[in-house]
Amino acid sequence: MIELPIVSETQTEPARTRKPDWLRVKLPIGEDYRRVRHLVDEYKLHTICQSGNCPNMGECWGAGTATFMILGNVCTRSCSFCAVKTGRPPEYDEDEPRRVAEAIRLMGVKHAVITSVNRDELKDRGAEIWYHTVVQVKTQSPATTIETLIPDVKSNWEALERMISAGQEVVSHNMETVGRLYRLVRPQAKYERSLEQIKRTKAYGKRTKTGIMLGLGETADEVFKAMDDLVAHGCDVLTLGQYLQPTRMHLEVAEFIHPEKFAMYKEEGLRRGFGFVESGPLVRSSYHAERHL
Repeated sequence: MIELPIVSETQTEPARTRKPDWLRVKLPIGEDYRRVRHLVDEYKLHTICQSGNCPNMGECWGAGTATFMILGNVCTRSCSFCAVKTGRPPEYDEDEPRRVAEAIRLMGVKHAVITSVNRDELKDRGAEIWYHTVVQVKTQSPATTIETLIPDVKSNWEALERMISAGQEVVSHNMETVGRLYRLVRPQAKYERSLEQIKRTKAYGKRTKTGIMLGLGETADEVFKAMDDLVAHGCDVLTLGQYLQPTRMHLEVAEFIHPEKFAMYKEEGLRRGFGFVESGPLVRSSYHAERHL
């Protein structure tokens, strides 16, 4: 096993705290990985696997799956944990839904995960592109199930309804952390607003999902409270994973959570009412996303 770095580092920079053995992953290799990489490049697509420096990229791409990121790769938010570029996004590409759908069809994806950057500058938060992307995938690959990992719509509930009305089976919106840490981790988001978004998504009849990063300084009691809040707002699926610092400009890791503690959180989440919990150091929102279907 080789430890996969999150970002490249110069030799003049001091070494970071050594990651524990349970955070070591294999480097991306193999024919299936190269095939997915070729399709992503050929169709000029973005993936959160690349933009978010996901440690599971080798495993997922090697299995022929990827999480596609639409609406560009520049986000209007500046969350202190995220490796995605932030700034003023360029104009979005209206042909993107077709290209994403065609790539998914050529890959033969059985369960597609689609996410996006935040586009707060758009009146509809990008809802039309979201809608047409899902429709195109369903048209080109009718047997493919879809999970959409959508951003915070800032209480634009009309935009939310448009995003989730195209036929996807699962709608995910990540809480990312516990309530106390929101101003530090997600300064442009609100804990209660994200809970309300999940509640409205459930009321629309969708299977709901969220993800929380651990190791940012939260306590076990705060994680349990977040679990209770989510269940009360209709969340069906929870993922829990270890936060990893993308660059030195981002928040430092406060704690590396042991796998045994992740196992405890899984049991606790199921006991508190979630239908499915994926919990482990390398778990990310879209990791093994097909399992809870």
